[in-house]
Amino acid sequence: GAQRKFELNIINVAQRKWPPSPIVPVAFGVVLVGMGLYFIMLRPSLLPEDIRFMSLSAAQLRAVSPALDAWLTQVFRVMGGYVVATGVLTIALAATSFRTYHWGAAVGALIGGAASIGLMAVVNFMIDSNFKLALLAIALIWACSLGLFWFEKQHQSARTRPEQ
Repeated sequence: GAQRKFELNIINVAQRKWPPSPIVPVAFGVVLVGMGLYFIMLRPSLLPEDIRFMSLSAAQLRAVSPALDAWLTQVFRVMGGYVVATGVLTIALAATSFRTYHWGAAVGALIGGAASIGLMAVVNFMIDSNFKLALLAIALIWACSLGLFWFEKQHQSARTRPEQ
């Protein structure tokens, strides 16, 4: 009865063709998970661009370095966790509501992307980061997913509209 119906629904969803609009945010989510893991496990507390931005002398840097290193390590772990979570939620959104063209999913992706990778890219341009172009490329993947969603949604609506 109900169990069989549930299993058939799962099979139908799994077999349904994936259009480009949800594939792109899945890729974006995977990139975010990777970025978050980098912040958690690999990112040094201070990059050369950080030191350049702060305009500290070598003596000033040595004076604050141990405490600053310990503090920033924790900050980047927390930030990395949030980036991983954003990536996982993006993948889940893309595989479900985004895939079935729910406008709420597109609005969530728009706001979430603007607040995360959009803001990160803008700030990295403001501080002239060495990573600004890489972050811009990631932001463009996000923007592309929204464009594809809109395009496919328009074409889906045109196909399902009754002839008058």
